[in-house]
Amino acid sequence: MRLRFPVLLAPAALLWAGSAAAQTVTLRLPVACEIGSTCFVQHYVDRDPSPAARDYQCGSLTYAGHTGTDIRVPTMAAQKAGVDVLAAASGKVLRARDGVEDVSLTGRGRESVQNVECGNGLVIDHGQGWETQYCHMAKGSLAVKPGDMVTAGQRLGRIGLSGMTEFPHLHLTVRKDGKVVDPFAYGAPEASCGGGTSLWDPSTRQALAYRAGSVLNKGFATGPVKMEAIESGEAGREKPTTDSPALVAFVRAIGLKGGDEQVLTVVAPDGKVLAENKAPPLDRDKAQWMMFAGVRNSKGAFDPGTYRASYRVMRDGKPAIEQSFEVMVGR
Repeated sequence: MRLRFPVLLAPAALLWAGSAAAQTVTLRLPVACEIGSTCFVQHYVDRDPSPAARDYQCGSLTYAGHTGTDIRVPTMAAQKAGVDVLAAASGKVLRARDGVEDVSLTGRGRESVQNVECGNGLVIDHGQGWETQYCHMAKGSLAVKPGDMVTAGQRLGRIGLSGMTEFPHLHLTVRKDGKVVDPFAYGAPEASCGGGTSLWDPSTRQALAYRAGSVLNKGFATGPVKMEAIESGEAGREKPTTDSPALVAFVRAIGLKGGDEQVLTVVAPDGKVLAENKAPPLDRDKAQWMMFAGVRNSKGAFDPGTYRASYRVMRDGKPAIEQSFEVMVGR
């Protein structure tokens, strides 16, 4: 995605790592959240030049033609609470746009965001041909304007839902001399796996260590759970009690692959399996997937105590994702 504004002249070099010949920019985490806990990498740059798609580790966390790194928050409630977007490196703001509504693309069609696919966003020039672009920010949140000099880590705005997106996230594109580069694998040949140089600083590189899949949401509810409730943040807000009509564990995972086998198990306070949901192997790669397991309150009351749930994804005969969580059920 690219903001459609005239190209401006670049200022002098601002932040570099390595020799002058290498001329590589050093990038910090561009969001004020904890990767793997309060925010997650949903997509990487597509490194496959064919109509297929694969990320820098030859995984499936991308889609055809994707030009950046998508860092998402788990719910709309988290987005509305506010997650800051930060400058990945020092530089000069070249272009910016605000005023695009925070509305999901779902059901609206791409034509509704024609020429504003990036939504609210901006471009920062870091010198020597390096640029970073920040997309899908919240309407009215931009804290800088064209011509402003910014420092690495400075607040630029907040994660939003503007432009061509169906979930709240920051889309960060890195360019060198006008060409998109992958900050996880700079200089690696196309379609290579794990090559190139990371442009992230050491602490950010560690935080952004590759995960082949993650649990985005998890919790317990008092009845069947729908994707809309998970997306909004409503799922799990009502804590189960001994008198609840049902006790249901739910998860939403991202980065699943075709053939993955999932199982979600709920165990009662006495250690007995209360419910289990074994999903058939996935027919293809899935950007996200939800499932739940639970029981109705047929006895009139659940036993008080701690109920535990475990979610496991088996991939090629080995655990790929494992997550456990619990809830205390009282009267």
